[in-house]
Amino acid sequence: MSQHRSLSRRAARVGLCTAVACSTLALWTVPSGGATEATGVPPAPCTGGPGVLTVEEQRIGLPLVEGGESAAAQFLRAAGFEEAVTAFTDDLCAARTLVEVEELAARHGEALWELAVARAQGEVQLGTIDRYDDRPLYWARLHMTRAVRQYEAPFELTGIQRNALVHVLDRSSRGITTVAWPEDAGDARRVMISGFDTYSLDASLRNSNPSGATALQLDGRRLETADGPVVVQSVVFPVNWTDFDQGVVEDAFGQVLVPGEDRADLIMTISQTSRGRMDVEQWAANARGGSPDNNRNTLFGPVSRPSHWPQPFDSPQWIETTLPHQAMIDAGTGPWPVVLNDGICEWPAGTFPTPSAVRCQDDPSEGSTAASGPGGSYLPNESMYRSNRLRIGLQAWDVPGGHLHISALEYPADPAVLTSPEFEADREAVVDQTVALVAAAGATR
Repeated sequence: MSQHRSLSRRAARVGLCTAVACSTLALWTVPSGGATEATGVPPAPCTGGPGVLTVEEQRIGLPLVEGGESAAAQFLRAAGFEEAVTAFTDDLCAARTLVEVEELAARHGEALWELAVARAQGEVQLGTIDRYDDRPLYWARLHMTRAVRQYEAPFELTGIQRNALVHVLDRSSRGITTVAWPEDAGDARRVMISGFDTYSLDASLRNSNPSGATALQLDGRRLETADGPVVVQSVVFPVNWTDFDQGVVEDAFGQVLVPGEDRADLIMTISQTSRGRMDVEQWAANARGGSPDNNRNTLFGPVSRPSHWPQPFDSPQWIETTLPHQAMIDAGTGPWPVVLNDGICEWPAGTFPTPSAVRCQDDPSEGSTAASGPGGSYLPNESMYRSNRLRIGLQAWDVPGGHLHISALEYPADPAVLTSPEFEADREAVVDQTVALVAAAGATR
């Protein structure tokens, strides 16, 4: 399988000068010095307000180990993303109207996403950390949303308007606002995928998520396969129940599921599972199990319904994958085995919510209430459920959809170390296998 993509759109959007595509001066350049403060960027004069920060944003100044430097600062410096944050805060402080701030939030969010993709795909050489690393994008975004929360505006800014600005910045920095098939796609199969932010940061701030790394590797790519070309668009989802309640999954995938010429040929949500396995999940469950998200929020019960997208009249308890799982298994990818993963937990008909009535078995029974799918009852399961419930609501019956859980990573033994050659090789192997599986699924007709 060979892979290539057009660089012109990316180069023009980010403003990068490279050997193959040169526009104007680079929007952001490699910083010449080291970190300037614990957060990795100099303080902006307009961002010292008393804004209420999220748990994620409060982690910005935390070190990997006691007495060490901020983990966020290390990631920004290692990727050369410090000036991305500084450019945003400089423009923020120069703005004089709400309309200006709204525009720059969208512009800088999209530029951050495009820079992260360009760096991941080797279009620009920036920083010293491995180009497969997904973590700098996560920490740069948090620096920028924190700046908006603490922004001391020279005009009246209500709490609702401030939160809306954060929303604009967050969504645009995840690829959601730039989903578009290439004009020269021709007869290529069109695939949209999603990955996730890093998570479990209370356990370790250096956690990476290979699904997010995969999304950065694939956005805008054209994959040449024996069965024809595949073009890919990708996004990265937050690990937060609140964002899912607001419809982030539907807002992303809805763009390629509505009727019309832009409808995708296949959709796939991707996330990280346990070590050494690649699972095509057979079922998505209409269930939230209560595990904490990146802001330490917990939710238990059925998956909420967004009011601004079509939905089935009754949300099904179970949605079965329609991905071409056998073609993915037969593709012969490695290093990890690929399987169709079954096994669910349910309340048999009429027994919900009795705790002792929960039963686990291969497949759902008639009339049961979902407790968890083979992929669990956390946000990965929900990403599959939401995207495919929407697919049903939009009557995109001819668009296969489902979820791929990919292998977790092994980290350096020293908890103070961000990365190592072994860790980077491991992540690259997982991501490259995932790319091959996306190509195999997308090429199946």
